[in-house]
Amino acid sequence: MTIAPVLTIAGSDSSGGAGIQADLKTMTMLGCFGMSAITALTAQNTTGVREICPVPAAFLEQQIAAVCEDIPPLAVKIGMVYDIPQIHAIAAAVRKYRLPHVVVDPVMVATSGDALLRSQAQTALTQELFPLAEVITPNLPEARQLTGMEITSPAEMEQAAGTLAERYRTAVLLKGGHSVGSCNDLFCADGEMIWISGERIVTNNTHGTGCTLSSAIASFLAQGMPLEKSVRSAKTYITQAIAAGLSLGHGNGPIAHNYRILPTERN
Repeated sequence: MTIAPVLTIAGSDSSGGAGIQADLKTMTMLGCFGMSAITALTAQNTTGVREICPVPAAFLEQQIAAVCEDIPPLAVKIGMVYDIPQIHAIAAAVRKYRLPHVVVDPVMVATSGDALLRSQAQTALTQELFPLAEVITPNLPEARQLTGMEITSPAEMEQAAGTLAERYRTAVLLKGGHSVGSCNDLFCADGEMIWISGERIVTNNTHGTGCTLSSAIASFLAQGMPLEKSVRSAKTYITQAIAAGLSLGHGNGPIAHNYRILPTERN
């Protein structure tokens, strides 16, 4: 029996809806073997982040080494990173182990609005990790922060995605979930703009959607799918997980990563 191993490098969410926990659930549901290197412990739930305890960069480096030297991943998802030393350690490991199919989700702010990346680390994130990525997956607020552009229309989304793709020499999936009206995503690769339509589902339960989407892309890449197909398949997975209508917590609740095996409601 063989199964594609996938590594997530991200923070832990104690309430289970985002971060490492969301990544591992997604990888499992999509038929992969999930592995992790934790960048930070967070005390958080659906209403917000209470405290962050970052992992020392040297220990993060050891986590990645332990995984890669025993079970080399076929794809890597990088989510929440906390500071510059962590970014240095991750970039060095990607190069050292020649890690394939790197998906970078530039997690800067949680769904609740809490900052997850130290402000001075943004430059290191973009200069060291973005160029190593096969694809980056910013949402609209993150893209605004990265480009300094206002993004309120499809034309401005195309301009922002093109700017990021050219600047960092990587494919870009610009997520449209924060836009008013449609929630179409824009995939920019090799100079081509591809719109991926999405269904707007009215719900407050969207905690961990970015983590889930990026880890789904990595999972499909690890199984040999081309990048565009991986992006489309990941979009389908997350849309259906949101549509399943899981309702937990008192804030922005998690999505149903295991929607495919949830028991049907009994009358």
